[in-house]
Amino acid sequence: MKAARINEFGPADNFFIDEIDQPQPATGEVLIKQDHAGLNFIDVYMRNGLYPIDQFPATLGMEAAGTVVDAGDSTKFKVGDRVAYVMIPGAYAEYRCVHQDKLVKLPDSISTETAATMMLKGLTAYYLLRRTYVVKPGDSLLVYGAAGGVGTLLTQWGKHLGATVIGCVGDENKAEIARDNGCDATILYRSENIPQRVKELTHGKGVNVAYDGIGQSTFNDSLDSLGNFGMLVSYGNITGKVEPFSPAILAPKGSLYVTRPTLATHVSTPELLNEAADGLFEVIDNNIVTTTISHRWPLAEIAEAHKALENRQTSGLTVIDI
Repeated sequence: MKAARINEFGPADNFFIDEIDQPQPATGEVLIKQDHAGLNFIDVYMRNGLYPIDQFPATLGMEAAGTVVDAGDSTKFKVGDRVAYVMIPGAYAEYRCVHQDKLVKLPDSISTETAATMMLKGLTAYYLLRRTYVVKPGDSLLVYGAAGGVGTLLTQWGKHLGATVIGCVGDENKAEIARDNGCDATILYRSENIPQRVKELTHGKGVNVAYDGIGQSTFNDSLDSLGNFGMLVSYGNITGKVEPFSPAILAPKGSLYVTRPTLATHVSTPELLNEAADGLFEVIDNNIVTTTISHRWPLAEIAEAHKALENRQTSGLTVIDI
């Protein structure tokens, strides 16, 4: 079977398509014929060495969906079931084995293509909006990367929950995308002062929560955009890890909260995984969030897909056809 792999950390051109043996299910596992995989910044972090890899050659990719072709000794799935998973490296391959406790069964209304592009981004949006900070009507949100995959979902879902959403984007084209998806206002982070614009847009109050997937370069701006008792949710490292800081700075800024969650914790048990997946599938079924595929690459062109993502040339959802 074919798999996209790397032999060392480095640029996207390190990818090569390898022919490897098809795996066999171990105890509790099923074998999946994968249809599609998603593309996410965590894949880039693993490729360039920001996140560790145990051994090389390594098959990357953190979400995919397909069909069970060998159910092994599973008590939860059978041959023919359509399934999806997230946060398990190895998605860039034609077949793979996954433990039954790490899988969700797809309802008839959710295609494998949709699941493969929505599991990581969609479940991230779920835990950010419904667990980390429980958004309620009247709240104000600052969403970075508002034209991107997670940002679009945060905007659409946040608006459905009754919040005012301020989107932070890199250029006017992405600002238009963000507004089309429901942002009440947008900020061009390259040319505008983020905290100043937030305070203008909120009549000096600041936002209740800042969803910051950018990392190092925006951390202080996010803190300064919060109102009293506001929460900074730092959930990504696009510009690098946030430097150590003194918690004492949070008091004079308004008794603020800072958290650094990860999806891995929020899907670490079958109960947590299925609760989040049910919440995601519900908003997809009710057309609360958009599931349109904006970009598509075959597995053989995974390097080009990574380059486009790193160069901020993508918006919305991206699928890798396996």
